[in-house]
Amino acid sequence: MQKISIMAGMDRFDAMRLYTRIVALGSFARAGDELGIPRATVSHAIRQLEARLGTQLLVRTTRSVRPTLDGQAYYTRCLRLLADIEETEAGFRHAAAQPRGSLRIELPGPLGARVIVPALPDFRARYPQLELDVSASDRYVDLMQEGVDCVVRAGVLSDSGLIARRVAELSQATCVSPAYVARHGLPQSLDELASHQAVRWRSPTTGRTEGLDFMVDGVLRSVDVPGTLTVNQGEIYAACCHAGLGMIQRPRYDLLPDLAAGRLVEVLPQYPPPSLPVSVLYPAQRQLSARVRVFVEWLSELMAGLR
Repeated sequence: MQKISIMAGMDRFDAMRLYTRIVALGSFARAGDELGIPRATVSHAIRQLEARLGTQLLVRTTRSVRPTLDGQAYYTRCLRLLADIEETEAGFRHAAAQPRGSLRIELPGPLGARVIVPALPDFRARYPQLELDVSASDRYVDLMQEGVDCVVRAGVLSDSGLIARRVAELSQATCVSPAYVARHGLPQSLDELASHQAVRWRSPTTGRTEGLDFMVDGVLRSVDVPGTLTVNQGEIYAACCHAGLGMIQRPRYDLLPDLAAGRLVEVLPQYPPPSLPVSVLYPAQRQLSARVRVFVEWLSELMAGLR
């Protein structure tokens, strides 16, 4: 961690750097020790920062320090600004230098846990100077407000005003559990689906409930399979299928172990669902940073081997 010089006073960027470390560490003393600043100077610098901004940034108790609502908003903006400054300076110091700084990414739960995170040791080995901050959800993320560099999303994207770079097209399958087959049988045609049950999927980003889609001789056909259960979370969606509550459509890579072990049964394999696009999204008003660029390139390489 870069030390802050206090010989000639603390400039605004030094104050930002100090503030972000206080929030991250939850302590004035620990931030001061890390940056080589006396505690009295730390307190004085934060008082000056709050006076300049005209708002309280931190709430202090005997045990911890936490940001106010304004303080949290300022924190996320400081992280982005400091990372951009560090990247710009690094580019001039050495054009071939590896990207460095913090990279904050948001992943979809199942894809992140089963594919992306297990491969992160390779990414870390290639770019050891990057600090990763990884979270997982399928919700809408305001990248600028929350200080997120990019999000990975699977499926057809809504018009979010973000730039989307597609990194993969995943094959999918329709499946049910053996318990479901024992009770309802296995449909042999698309017409028979009207007498079956599906677990309905409601997109956590668009809020729309989606039917089942099938490719018939290269043409997309949507089928409104009856269903009385709707979910909006991937793990719950899969669990409902395993419980015999209806058929689902998921990426094939995610279903292969259960299909091979007989825990799931594929439905109408001659009419597969359309492929599922996987994209990385980042703010349109920002140039593609080196941090995001190397992650997109690495993810594209990783996903190329996934079908």
